[in-house]
Amino acid sequence: MTHPAPTAPPPGERAVRRRLTTEIWIVLGLSLGRSGVYAVVNIVARLTEGTPLGDQSTTLNPSYSPRPLLDLTYQLLAIGFALMPVALALYLLSANGRSAVRRIGLDGRQPWKDLLTGVGLAALIGIPGLGLYALGRVLGITVEVQAAGLDAVWWTIPVLILSALQNALLEEVVAVGYLMERLRELRWSAPAIVVTSALLRGSYHLYQGWGAFLGNAVMGVVFAEYYRRRRRVMPLVVAHTIMDVVVFVGYALIPADVRGALGLS
Repeated sequence: MTHPAPTAPPPGERAVRRRLTTEIWIVLGLSLGRSGVYAVVNIVARLTEGTPLGDQSTTLNPSYSPRPLLDLTYQLLAIGFALMPVALALYLLSANGRSAVRRIGLDGRQPWKDLLTGVGLAALIGIPGLGLYALGRVLGITVEVQAAGLDAVWWTIPVLILSALQNALLEEVVAVGYLMERLRELRWSAPAIVVTSALLRGSYHLYQGWGAFLGNAVMGVVFAEYYRRRRRVMPLVVAHTIMDVVVFVGYALIPADVRGALGLS
């Protein structure tokens, strides 16, 4: 007669909380938390190098090679690998058998509503954001941001659009959907969850200066509060993608001499 193998007792609440906390640190350490740490070091370096912050610059979407096809390969690889933390976060959120994309509202159940809401959020955040960037430049607390460092080749615009989508998925899935779900499971209060998500978003933009930190933290509060109320991350992805496409592609389409006259390069 065979006896059934003994089953391990279910983990206690303390063990579950400890495991979830460790999981959060691992996910953030592989993605936006890592970026936040580097951004803090970067802003310290900028503030101590002797050049005023307003006279410094940073380049988004830089070129990786002067050879166009090799550069395209590097760009696509960078975008693809940058999305791996998104896949990890969704995988972990689906551990109980529930669809992670449905859990955080990353599905296509409400396409038109998500699109309209995303456009509205993009306008609500994007337009004041440009004004805040301009004010930060005037006050000297924001570095000059060159939004696209790619050469003008046939694949430039599609890659910039893909880069915008990658940024949106990474930030909204990890900093909003994943993080807020996990902190809710840890029984954090709603204000603490919203503030934590917003500060994380601001932290990894610190390399652009204090104005970018403030603007993105405010954006983080709005996006986190929307998610807390609606539990849908798709409109946030739409809004973020729209804002980045406007900035990246718009910058790339402006002739270099015009950008120079406007003080953008």
